[in-house]
Amino acid sequence: MEKTIDENKQGTKLVLEEKKENTKKLFIESYGCAMNFSDSEIVASILNKQGYNTTDKLEEADLVLVNTCSIRDKAEQTIRKRLQKYNAVKRDINPGMKVGVLGCMAERLKEKFLEEEKIVDLVVGPDAYKDIPNLLNEVEEGRDAINVILSKEETYGDISPVRLNSNGINAFVSITRGCDNMCTFCVVPFTRGRERSREPQSILDEIADLWGRGFKEVCLLGQNVDSYLWYGGGLKKDFEKASEMQKATSVDFAQLLDMSAKAFPKMRFRFSTSNPQDMHEEVLHIIAKHQNVCNYIHLPVQSGSTRILKEMNRQHTREEYMTLVDKIKQIIPDCTISQDMITGFPTETEEDHQDTLSLMRYVRYDFGYMFSYSERPGTMAARKLEDDVPEEVKKRRLQEIVDLQQELSLERTQRFIGKTVEILVERESKKSKEEWSGRNSENMVTVFPKENYKPGDFVMVEVHDCSSATLKGKAIGYSKMQ
Repeated sequence: MEKTIDENKQGTKLVLEEKKENTKKLFIESYGCAMNFSDSEIVASILNKQGYNTTDKLEEADLVLVNTCSIRDKAEQTIRKRLQKYNAVKRDINPGMKVGVLGCMAERLKEKFLEEEKIVDLVVGPDAYKDIPNLLNEVEEGRDAINVILSKEETYGDISPVRLNSNGINAFVSITRGCDNMCTFCVVPFTRGRERSREPQSILDEIADLWGRGFKEVCLLGQNVDSYLWYGGGLKKDFEKASEMQKATSVDFAQLLDMSAKAFPKMRFRFSTSNPQDMHEEVLHIIAKHQNVCNYIHLPVQSGSTRILKEMNRQHTREEYMTLVDKIKQIIPDCTISQDMITGFPTETEEDHQDTLSLMRYVRYDFGYMFSYSERPGTMAARKLEDDVPEEVKKRRLQEIVDLQQELSLERTQRFIGKTVEILVERESKKSKEEWSGRNSENMVTVFPKENYKPGDFVMVEVHDCSSATLKGKAIGYSKMQ
């Protein structure tokens, strides 16, 4: 599983339209990957029906929840600081406030928060959100409350999520939960459980609801979307035990993507995250076939060295990854490819590092998410491998990776100069109130003068300039998607 962390979204507070009949106030903050932000929408929906309106004022909250990430030590330290802040407010301003931890960190640390540190009232794992009302009753009766049981069935397909302080244009729709890929650096299989997929009709119903409310783009979301497989419910690993009828009527990711694109031809579709060994050629043909499926694949590799990939238990080699990239470029010539990269993994040599740099040059990634290795308690790497690459070496190698990616990113954005691209307008530009910002099918942020266009419009923009991260241009009219 790949957890791509968008640093700009960390600590986002969920604020929804108030229900007049609701009398209690919920303050909820989210950290980590897109799946955590999607889960916060589910939690808010459940509590909205239990009498809670959301607030962005910590001091007035009856219930404070933080949805947490365990992927890196930095994320856990940030959350601990937030818990200290919550408890200071609880102690000095609002003694009736209840504090809870949700998500991956809750699953990993469990009783430690409740019994050893005594800094929270309830601990709720990623598969137990429907139990929050019962756990709150336990807290009200003076008992600590914890439910971190991982489920084989829970997909929250029956919950209609509220939308996280959204722009009303882009939305995430979760299609899988859990992960079966036991990458040695990753805690996700232990914090989110085994992989299971959501019933396809519930996914299409959620997209229909979004379309009806004016949303224009959906990102199909999962720890490993390409591994999506619905055969009537249950774990992905149990598919081999399914009946012949279940196998014959099963739906895989290529079929789901095709169904979604056909059913909503004016809705734009993206998906994340792909795992190289699970991305099949049929998905590439679906992307090429539909104008409303974006020409963008986030394809984490983590290392360019086959030896390190084996140590990471990535289940593919450098050569297999390169063959997949070749296939992508053959079937979808304009496709943008981005990466996740970890440098300084245990036993990584200078030769391994050079393999990573040469792979980057081969693929010519458009952008990436790059980190130095940070040992996570409970992972196979922490148990069996010594974190033996010195910090100064990690830092230097990471900088070389970042510098190369900057170079490649500029080269990749420059290819759009002089071309006309279709942009979905998302928001006002951060740098100018006179410009709109949106993305093209290849996931490139593009800014252009506002004129009479508005958020949610599909606009054709002629690109005349760029930086390594942004295209700049002028609108020349609406696109066929409008």
